[in-house]
Amino acid sequence: MKKIILFSFIGLTAILFSSCKNSGKTEEKSEVTTQNAQENGVISTPIALSTTDFKVKVIDYEANPNVLNYLGDKPAIIDFWASWCAPCRAVAPVLEELAKEYAGQIYVYKVDVDKEQALAAAFGIQSIPTLVFVPMNGNPKAEMGAIPKEAFKKHIDEFLLPSISQ
Repeated sequence: MKKIILFSFIGLTAILFSSCKNSGKTEEKSEVTTQNAQENGVISTPIALSTTDFKVKVIDYEANPNVLNYLGDKPAIIDFWASWCAPCRAVAPVLEELAKEYAGQIYVYKVDVDKEQALAAAFGIQSIPTLVFVPMNGNPKAEMGAIPKEAFKKHIDEFLLPSISQ
C-alpha cells in the first residue's frame, strides 16, 4: 500500500513539474509573438504596463495633473488586475481573445496593481478588476468586476471604435 501511495505521489509530482515547465514555454512563445507583432506594428496580445510605460503610452498624469490627455494612437482597454484575484484571472483569457480579434484597432493594456501601487492609487483603483475603456477623444469609462465578452465587445464596438473617426 505504501508503494502505491509513493508511486502516486511521484507520478503527481512529475505531472505538476511538467505542467509548470510547459507553462514557461507558453510564456516564452507569447513573448516572442508579442515581439514579432510589435515589430509588424500590430499588437495582438495584452501589453503589461509599468508606471513609466503608462505615462508614455497612456496618460502622463504627473506632467499634466489637471488634463487627462490620452497619448495613444488607438483606443485602449486598461485592465487593473492582480495575480491573486480570481475574477481578474477569469477576465484574462477574454482580454487575450479581444486583443487578437481587434489587433491593429485597439490596445489592451494590463496594470498589475501589486507591482504598480502608486499608479493604481493615482487613479483611485479600489476594486479589481477595474477595466477602463479609453476612447481617442472624450472621457474614459470604467467598469468594475469580471464582465462577459459580449459586454467588452459592446464597449469596443459602440464606444471605442467610433471614437477613431471623431
